[in-house]
Amino acid sequence: MYTLYYSPGAASMAVHLALLELELAHSLRRVDFDAREQKDPEYLRLNPNGLVPTLIVDGAAMSECAAMLLLLGERHGEPDWAPPAGDPRRPAYLQWMLYLANTVQPAFRQWFYPQDFGPPAEASTLREFARRRIETAWERVDTHLAAHGPHVLGAQPAIVDLYATMLMRWSRNMPKPADQWPALAALAATIKARPSWQRLYAIEGLTEWP
Repeated sequence: MYTLYYSPGAASMAVHLALLELELAHSLRRVDFDAREQKDPEYLRLNPNGLVPTLIVDGAAMSECAAMLLLLGERHGEPDWAPPAGDPRRPAYLQWMLYLANTVQPAFRQWFYPQDFGPPAEASTLREFARRRIETAWERVDTHLAAHGPHVLGAQPAIVDLYATMLMRWSRNMPKPADQWPALAALAATIKARPSWQRLYAIEGLTEWP
């Protein structure tokens, strides 16, 4: 049994989606951002960064979305959802998981919270820089999908596709959303058609980008 601390549509979304897709027993604890529960001392004892998600694994708190996805894949997703060591898809799986974690997701944080990256007077410049980084990243992923898709690892979906689709959703109100790239749009449509996506939307009460 896992316990996921989440906020609707936040970075916890991909972990929640993986728990549903892999049919893993879990409980949910909603963190109310409006009430700033993520900065409550009790929550900070679990996640000193004051962010979601936090996943309770074997009684211990774990942070970092990508790390949770990799762990769940290794424990429960092999070989279909998380290629194991020795699988020829494994290098690409790790590469794209870390590309999303190290390049794409941080750029979104700069887009949403430019004040965390520099003086308030430079917020517009910082957001513009983040936009260019995100669009460059989408161009790279779309090119890969067009050549090797329809999923990131080829014919079958993997956990990396869940992660990518969550990040694509975050771009929905940007000047050029991710689904304006054709191969990315096709991937998003495939993941959003899965029962796990529909269930997550119902549980989290989401309506945007269904």
